[in-house]
Amino acid sequence: MRTSFITLLTIAATALSAPLQQQQHKHHVHEKRAIVTKVVYVDANGNPISGPAETASATAESETIKSSPVTLSSVTLSSSSSASASASSSDSESTETGSSSSGLGSILGDLKAFVDPSQEFQDGVHDCSSVPTGQGVIPVDWISGLNGGWTSIMKENGDTSSTCQDGFYCSYACQAGMSKTQWPSEQPSSGISVGGLYCKNGKLYRSNADQKYLCSWGKNNVDFVSNISKNVAICRTDYPGSENMNIPTLLEANGNAPVSVVDSDSYYTWKGGKTSTQYYVNNGGVSVEDGCIWGTEGSGVGNWAPVVLGAGTTGGKTYLSLIPNPNNKEQPNYNIKIVGDDVNGNCKYENGQYNGNGSDGCTVTVNSGDAKFVFY
Repeated sequence: MRTSFITLLTIAATALSAPLQQQQHKHHVHEKRAIVTKVVYVDANGNPISGPAETASATAESETIKSSPVTLSSVTLSSSSSASASASSSDSESTETGSSSSGLGSILGDLKAFVDPSQEFQDGVHDCSSVPTGQGVIPVDWISGLNGGWTSIMKENGDTSSTCQDGFYCSYACQAGMSKTQWPSEQPSSGISVGGLYCKNGKLYRSNADQKYLCSWGKNNVDFVSNISKNVAICRTDYPGSENMNIPTLLEANGNAPVSVVDSDSYYTWKGGKTSTQYYVNNGGVSVEDGCIWGTEGSGVGNWAPVVLGAGTTGGKTYLSLIPNPNNKEQPNYNIKIVGDDVNGNCKYENGQYNGNGSDGCTVTVNSGDAKFVFY
């Protein structure tokens, strides 16, 4: 039986002249997977104001529900940085395949940052037995109970499988900075979400035929940057899909990696609500194999990791958040701050406190230019 799993969807807020605060009330924790998040926008005085459509993630397979409130606040940030250093698509030496020493199929991926895939996916060609790696698609081989490198295997009725087989949607991971493009436009009325390639007669087919490639780059303006001596496993939730945090970004010691910043105006929506990228961040030194999983109570990894990050773009502005995980009140072995060229808000997590004296997390608006999540 899985332990409680909290998913916090940091949805993009409409820019206002007054400070904006996002309050997430009645944050339902469902046993196994899935949650419902209701977001209410208030001004600096706590009065409700209009904001974008409410967003909720999937709800499924549980009758055990608990509640815990979570608050996200937004203030001011200044500093300058450039995330473009990690994106080499404009460099004359860029190629379609990356220079990762791990090679094709590694979690680092086969594409250089923000170089688009070039080989269209062919329906009915690839066997359902394993994820078709390359062109940004990476295997996730360490998940217990799943075969073939998939991130989740589900039917529209919520049934799951250990192998990708006929009638199932087989979800997959993309390399850092990219997001999967495949999910059916008609989602289950039960409230669960499904995504990935569809298996029929033993072969894989796109569930979103409008997209020629399985992975696409997000906005090229935000990086993870490390100033610490340990690798950090930053684990994105598989959404739409199981919502397990098993899509890996490896932030190497004193290195950097692109953040997957989805365009919330055109990416997956749930009942009309905009959604964004969400990451669970493990302690430094935890491997992606050990950290990008559904953790057990008290393990400090996966859904028990100490920090949650959010990222998304809407209306030309990018919204970034640091969020405490109610499952884990322990201080991580690093600090994090968000810095950028043109940013409204101040957001950092230092010595166990948000912005110096808080515990509710924080959100900033990137008006233009680049920004970074800096680990120090």
